[in-house]
Amino acid sequence: MIIIYKILINFVFFFSPLIIVFRIFKGKEDISRFKEKIGFFSKKKNKGKLIWFHGASVGEIQSIIPLIEKFEKNKEIKQILITSNTVSSSFIIKNLKLKKTIHQFFPIDCNFITKKFLNHWKPSKAFFIDSEIWPNTINNLSKKKIPIFLLNGRITNKSYNRWKIFSSFAKSIFSKFNLCLSSNIETKQYLRKLGAKNIKIIGNLKFSQSENEKNNLDKNLINLISSKKTWCASSTHYNEEEFCGKVHIKLKKKYKNLLTIIIPRHINRIDTIKTELNNLNLKVHLDEPRKRVNPNTDIYLVNSYGKTKLFYKVCKNIFLGGSLIMHGGQNPLEATRYGCKVLHGPNISNFREIYKFLGKKNLSRKITNQDQLVNYIIKYFNSKSNSKKIIKDLNLMGIDILNKTYKEINK
Repeated sequence: MIIIYKILINFVFFFSPLIIVFRIFKGKEDISRFKEKIGFFSKKKNKGKLIWFHGASVGEIQSIIPLIEKFEKNKEIKQILITSNTVSSSFIIKNLKLKKTIHQFFPIDCNFITKKFLNHWKPSKAFFIDSEIWPNTINNLSKKKIPIFLLNGRITNKSYNRWKIFSSFAKSIFSKFNLCLSSNIETKQYLRKLGAKNIKIIGNLKFSQSENEKNNLDKNLINLISSKKTWCASSTHYNEEEFCGKVHIKLKKKYKNLLTIIIPRHINRIDTIKTELNNLNLKVHLDEPRKRVNPNTDIYLVNSYGKTKLFYKVCKNIFLGGSLIMHGGQNPLEATRYGCKVLHGPNISNFREIYKFLGKKNLSRKITNQDQLVNYIIKYFNSKSNSKKIIKDLNLMGIDILNKTYKEINK
């Protein structure tokens, strides 16, 4: 099976110029850095010990930032490499201003490219986050006797059934992990069946929180948000912005001083979203810190990465996108850590266990239509927040999981 995989991935490499050009056109590639994906690196390796973390996109990368911050303080570590697949995740890392940490885009998993990657960076440890399993990379790491870790491991039933078709191939890959830290019980069972050996559950790293978060929102914007009935639709996907725009129209019949903040998951869609909302006769203001916000603004549309948490600090009523469509939802812990009340659609398979936990604590609610969302927002506008207790409880849980994970990795 590994031979078939190598043939298929070489086809991907062969057609990669066309794929990359198409992705650049769609705004999904960095035109100045796409060569990193085919083995041309834009950063240099420093002398000394380097550790490497790989996560697919924003959610995976954000989950390990608190862990990265702990490694930044470790004097034995001279450099930390983070790789990811998306432009949005590269912006997140750039905005953190970490001293030892650099970012590169993850190279195509061709055998010769992965060998070139490992020979260039020479990592002393390799960490794969969530469900990022790349056979050629893992095989070559194993041949070099570089310890391989799975952090916050997540194997869904769907992905397990895919791996199970090629059970021998799966065992040859998963058995090479030196340690798998599973994010839930279901994943632990799947990992064992797929051939992983050293599997432990410490807790989900997404409960942990970065030490270096600051509120840099403009004071005038904060005052505007505070003066209005405000709710926020965050990490929205295609069609969800229009859905939220219609919810705004219904809410405005009751609240004349209503402000809806929309933070799309992919900002390359901003122009399309703005047009959709304008077609609903809504006044849209794009997030520009130096530009005065018209008091009659209906929708405050955020068109840059890295500001989500800043809005969570000042707006406590959140609808999380990626849940009305067949996407699987987005991580609700960022919002709840700031004492926000979270509403979501029915499709939350990516975070089912977390939502189950939050549901028991009355920190999240499911909606399936516009009227339900309207009614919950009205209810939340009229209720008192217990945000201080929520923040404290989740913070203590996150610190415990983070410390145990760090300790386990360093054994």
